Amino acid sequence: MNNFEELYQKAFAISAGRQLTPFASCGGVGAALKTKDGNIYTGICIDTDCSLGFCAEHAAVAEMLKSGESEVVEMLAVKNSGTVIPPCGRCRELLLQIHANNKETLVHVAQDRNIKMFELLPESWLDTSSRAIKTTP
Repeated sequence: MNNFEELYQKAFAISAGRQLTPFASCGGVGAALKTKDGNIYTGICIDTDCSLGFCAEHAAVAEMLKSGESEVVEMLAVKNSGTVIPPCGRCRELLLQIHANNKETLVHVAQDRNIKMFELLPESWLDTSSRAIKTTP
């Protein structure tokens, strides 16, 4: 399974980017997620000078969750310049926590390269939380 072109077109189409205020912009990055059921959900980023924004992948996840889905089989994020980028660590961890099978998600990290989520985040919080070191007071 590799739907790069379809995901790329959907994510790039919404990544025009625009200034909202002198301190906030949106759409500099667009993301597209394809689910196990074959649906595609998209989202754009919101960037603020004080770091209150969120990633395009998070916006796409919210759209997907509203529709009752949580298993992502393939994903892609693209800057408004057309460059495909990998998801940040926060987005990787979010995807792993909303469905156990998302560790197998095919992630497009460049136009000609994709990798499974578990390879991008081999030591996820879920993997390490069960073996956390317990200290006594």
